[in-house]
Amino acid sequence: MSVLRWIVPALLCLALVACGPPKKSVFPPTVTVQQLTVLPGGQWQLTVRIQNNSYSSMDFSVLEGSMQVAELMPIRLHASFTRDIPAFAGDVIQLDVLPTAAMTQTLQAVAAKGSRGSLAYRIGGSARAQPEQEDTPRDFDFSGRDWLSPVPGMPGTFR
Repeated sequence: MSVLRWIVPALLCLALVACGPPKKSVFPPTVTVQQLTVLPGGQWQLTVRIQNNSYSSMDFSVLEGSMQVAELMPIRLHASFTRDIPAFAGDVIQLDVLPTAAMTQTLQAVAAKGSRGSLAYRIGGSARAQPEQEDTPRDFDFSGRDWLSPVPGMPGTFR
């Protein structure tokens, strides 16, 4: 009889804990350059893709980081925006950046090679986002590397 006195309340406590909402896992986003377009004044317009890798939607608001082309000096990336990205989905933002002279020359050399050309880049930094189950935003680190190649028939465009 005394064992039942402890088992019944313990089972009731477990049942109450199970009634709460399930906690959704939150993971850092993936950030990549989807497209680079050379603007008439020499600036670059980057189309940056933010991929939410979490089991819940997240409200993204700030991107801080840098982009390094080849092995040249990196340039700063900064954007303030509002994007509610659902779980396992992605969205893009536009960033205008001013490349260094060496970066411009390197990109021109790649463009001269046509579809055979490619340019390595590295991107890293942090993205501020607020997961749907949390009250305050937090910063998520990201880093990655990939290649950009000229788009046939679209001068000044690289993907």
